[in-house]
Amino acid sequence: MTLLPGLLDTEAIRKDFPILDRQVHEGRKLVYLDNAATSQKPRQVLDALSEYYERYNANVHRGVHVLAEEATALYEGARDKVAEFINAPSRDEVIFTKNASESLNLVANMLGWADEPYRVDSETEIVITEMEHHSNIVPWQLLAQRTGAKLKWFGLTDDGRLDLSNIEEVITEKTKIVSFVLVSNILGTQNPVEAIVRRAQEVGALVCVDASQAAPHMPLDVQALQADFVAFTGHKMCGPTGIGVLWGRQELLEDLPPFLGGGEMIETVSMHSSTYAPAPHKFEAGTPPIAQAVGLGAAIDYLNSIGMDKILAHEHALTEYAVKRLLEVPDLRIIGPTTAEDRGAAISFTLGDIHPHDVGQVLDEQGIAVRVGHHCARPVCLRYGIPATTRASFYLYSTPAEIDALVDGLEHVRNFFG
Repeated sequence: MTLLPGLLDTEAIRKDFPILDRQVHEGRKLVYLDNAATSQKPRQVLDALSEYYERYNANVHRGVHVLAEEATALYEGARDKVAEFINAPSRDEVIFTKNASESLNLVANMLGWADEPYRVDSETEIVITEMEHHSNIVPWQLLAQRTGAKLKWFGLTDDGRLDLSNIEEVITEKTKIVSFVLVSNILGTQNPVEAIVRRAQEVGALVCVDASQAAPHMPLDVQALQADFVAFTGHKMCGPTGIGVLWGRQELLEDLPPFLGGGEMIETVSMHSSTYAPAPHKFEAGTPPIAQAVGLGAAIDYLNSIGMDKILAHEHALTEYAVKRLLEVPDLRIIGPTTAEDRGAAISFTLGDIHPHDVGQVLDEQGIAVRVGHHCARPVCLRYGIPATTRASFYLYSTPAEIDALVDGLEHVRNFFG
């Protein structure tokens, strides 16, 4: 058994995740290394979802009967847990969405419909980066097409970092919004938030941070980030699918217009006009993802019981070990940083001239679950001249033995393809 300093007691943790006991393909033990796509869910989250539907299921906010009041307390209690988890100054800054993609689309559309000084129009610029997930590219492309704004981006260095050498030319007095990923889902790179935020603040631009690959893996303090918006999703952090979060500064949420209209987000409605409820409800039209929010709250309780600092240390040790082991595989090329410093626990690689889809399929036959493709980050693949990558990604229940199984599996892939 490989022993690494800083590891969690994965033997105990794995007992909380029923799916990790599964066997696949005629008795092979499941080795789940696709956590950047979605994490597995502990029994505590599964039980919370089941209990909600069995005992508390009702619509929230307007009902006066006991189930409605209990469901409302659970839903709003989840908002309190999120606010504390990210160190938000106010619970009213926490907006529930269905995923991070919706959170980022919400920001883009708010700015497209906003009045001055926030409005994005043909005289303004939008800045993103070349390493973004499509969810942080396409909404800004759509906004630029609709408003005539100019879309600009930071490029990438050869080792998978942001090239900020021209930061003053990219972020200018015309920039209205800078939106970038905190940790890349394909490269694993952890970006230098402070330098980007400082330049954005110099020119009066807003900052939006995609923390989808950060919130599950490290302490997330929105006040320390000094961003204006932060987006992340529940299903990557032990929570259910169908629930995401957008945090925004209170004064911005008060000033910016809603994107979706319907029930819950209104104060008064006549046939001639409507007025809107205060944030966060102004941005939560219709029946919200109630059970999913309850599940996210349970996931946060679970992560807090272990400790985000300990999860970060565990993953850092695993990533350091994984990089070392993978670089021992002949013909393997890591796409992104080749050290464990300033990177997350997702490692993308190519293996000689074997197509990543073939790599993933042969690994799957051995019970090893990885992700293949461009990982919704096709510009990264174009930048490095590759059709796709194989990606292994780790979480709090991942073990050195699973990394060893991956390396052994890659040797089998090489032998299989000669």
